[in-house]
Formats: sequence, C-alpha cells, structure tokens
Amino acid sequence: MLEFTTTRHNPLVDPQLAVWSWEIPLYLFVGGIVAGMMVIGGLAMLRLAKGEDTRRYFSMQTPLLAFVLMNVGMLALLLDLTHRLYVWRIYLTFQVTSPMAWGSWVLIIVYGVLLVSALIRLPQAWPWLGRTVPALQRLSDTLTGSPSWLRVLGWANLGLGIALGIYTGILLNTMVARPLWNSAILGPLFLVSGLSAGVAAMHIAATLLQGRRAPQGLVGGALSAMLQPLGPRHPDADTAHSLVRYDQMFLVAELVFIFILLVNLHTSSASHAVAASLITTGPYALAFWGGVVVAGVLLPLAWQALELSQTVRHTVAPAVLVLVGGYTLRWIMVNAGQASEIVPVLSLAH
Repeated sequence: MLEFTTTRHNPLVDPQLAVWSWEIPLYLFVGGIVAGMMVIGGLAMLRLAKGEDTRRYFSMQTPLLAFVLMNVGMLALLLDLTHRLYVWRIYLTFQVTSPMAWGSWVLIIVYGVLLVSALIRLPQAWPWLGRTVPALQRLSDTLTGSPSWLRVLGWANLGLGIALGIYTGILLNTMVARPLWNSAILGPLFLVSGLSAGVAAMHIAATLLQGRRAPQGLVGGALSAMLQPLGPRHPDADTAHSLVRYDQMFLVAELVFIFILLVNLHTSSASHAVAASLITTGPYALAFWGGVVVAGVLLPLAWQALELSQTVRHTVAPAVLVLVGGYTLRWIMVNAGQASEIVPVLSLAH
C-alpha cells in the first residue's frame, strides 16, 4: 500500500508559498507607530530638560499609548509563532548576524524605556495612581526635576525609536531569496513611514481629546492617562498643527524613499525588476498606487497643506489616511514580497 501526504489544501501554499499571514503586517505596522512615538517623545523630553514648555507639541500618550500598542504588536507576533511556549529560548543565545536576535532584545529594552518614560507626570495624568502609590509620585517628581534624567530618557527614546523603526524593514531586507525585500532602502522607508504613522496617531489623540479633564478614578484614569499631556495641563490648541508640520516632513521623506526603492529595484537584477512589477503593474498595483501613494501620502499632504493655510477646517481625516497608508504599505510588502522569487535566466529568454 502506497501512502503519501499533501499540503496543497493549505491556503498559504497555492498559488505561491507563503509563510506569513496578517499577523506580520500588523506587527510591523504597530512597531512603526511605536517607533514614531518614541522619536517624537524623545525630542520632547530633550526640550523639557532644557526647561521649555512642551504642551504645544507633545502629549502623554507617547510612552503610555506606545506601551499599549507594543503589546498589540507583540500579541500579533506571538500568534504567528508555531511553538509559542518556547519563544523564551531566543534569549538564551545571541546570534550577532541575526536581525531577529537584535530585534528581540531591542523589543525588550523598548518595554523598559517606555515604562520609565511613562512615569513622567503620570500621577498628574492618573491622579488615582499618585494617591495610591506615593512612591511613584516621588519617582515622577525626581524624573521631572532632574534635567540629567530627562536627557537620558530622551536620548534612549530617540535611539531605540530609530532602531525599532529601521529594524522592521531590515527584518525583511535580509531575506535575499525574496527579491522585493532585498533592498537597503526598505529600512529607511519603514522608519519614515513609522514616524509619519506615529505622529498621525498622536495627532488623532490630541485632537479628539483636546481640553478634557483627566478622570480621577481607577479605570477611567488608567484609560485617560494614555492620552494626557506631559505637563499638568492639556496641550495647547495649536498642538495638532505642530504635529501636522512634523507629519508633512515625514510624508515627503516617505515619498522620496518610495521613489528610490522603485528605482533601486528596477535597476538591479532581472529578479528585482520582476518583483517590482508586482506592486507597480501587477496584482498589488492598485493597492500600492491607490492605497499607499495617493491615499496614504499625496492626499494627506495636500489636505494638511490646506489646513495649515486655513483654507479648510482642521480634521483628523488626513491622519486617518496616513495610518491606512502605513498599514497598506506593510501589507503589500509582506504579501507581494512572499510572491516574489528569483527568476531563472533561461525563463527570461522565452
């Protein structure tokens, strides 16, 4: 009797072999947002250390909301793993040449820095916590009263935010068997896209919760603390416009890196050119040109310019489009990248 096993019923096998599903694009997207929040938060902490008033461009959601989002991303990553109970083993050894090894440790350190950063004015943002745990109140006072500690936290947020943002692109870039991913531009592209998405998330929070007082209770205070100002008062009304200016700068950089990525792929090997066609003229072209370039970059840029010139009323719509474009970019790169392959030279001659 002859027995055989087939995997053709697996939806990730046909029409091409795929290993990653929806979990990885979500993880990369959330990681980018957290990276953007950490960079903007780090800049604000450095300004706070100089004695400047940060209410115009920074709110408390940077460390706290980033911490919550980080857990969402890590949950998606955990769901993607086959042997979830053995994830701790990656920390028992360190492979210098492995991006995943570096990324695993960066993620752990990011958790610690976000938690310490959240202590800045946390008792004022969440009054119940300050009353219940006086030690946290004293620690918060120590941090805010020490320019040296604020500078350390600021540089830590800046460095780790940049490392996390670039890592999400390098994770794909090192897989040379997938030509669409095999470009050095992917790391910087994911970084500026994450910075833009992080600013957009802060923009939405600063706009929707403008002027609302922090609830005093346990549950309400905990939720509101993710969206509170760095100082004891809420951000000024101009905070949203400051964030829009940041976002415009990052969107222009993202558009430049997208152009460089396409030029890099089309001027590399035949396999890279064929891979690029998947997103420029192939099955992912509509999502790429419509969802990423137009809806995720060009439309928000134009809309934000009109808002800054006071031609149209300020809304959160451009920020929402930026988030949609940021996720679409990662969804396309993960899925189209898995569909790309090394093209045999002989096949190109026919």
